[in-house]
Amino acid sequence: MTEFNSKQIEIINITEKLFAEKGFDGTSIREIAKAAEINVAMVSYYFGSKEKLLEAIILYRVSAFGVMLENLQNEPISPIEKVKKYICFYIKRIYENKDIYQILHFEIVNQKRTSDFPFFSEIKRKNLQLLENIIAEGKNSAIFKPKCNTVLIPTLIIGTFSQFYNNKKFYQEMLNLNDEASFEHYILNDFIEEITNVILGMLIK
Repeated sequence: MTEFNSKQIEIINITEKLFAEKGFDGTSIREIAKAAEINVAMVSYYFGSKEKLLEAIILYRVSAFGVMLENLQNEPISPIEKVKKYICFYIKRIYENKDIYQILHFEIVNQKRTSDFPFFSEIKRKNLQLLENIIAEGKNSAIFKPKCNTVLIPTLIIGTFSQFYNNKKFYQEMLNLNDEASFEHYILNDFIEEITNVILGMLIK
């Protein structure tokens, strides 16, 4: 994982919020510099360009997930427990980093810059391989079905979360989640449990 210094991380955090609010094209380097209380030249010094800054945001947020997967793979727990922890961690990470996922969703839907970031696809492939290793462990132990499509698991998680979160007001009314705290509690507890049940239903014999 690339190391960023404290000032770079501060700029990444500020820019992430600006990109999420205004979009990549709607945010200027000047706005980023003003929000970060630095001069425009410093943004170029640290990152090179606005495109490279977006790349740094993605790298900073997404690559850390691989570290978690590597650690999870080596934990002395059953494949089922590993999958449960994976789902829980993934949903919490999406929720805590909504801004970057909003940026990625916009860029991908509009077929913009993420297609020019081969490193992003490489990180996703590596993370998927780590998940496949966990699923393979369950298959070899005759716990999981011999045929189950691991590729669909991250898609199912992030797709369901995006649908739920992007229709927040509707689901708040449907589930009687009257404030932000109850909505957050639902996501980090009931929502995780329901998605876990769906995915384990796909996997367990």
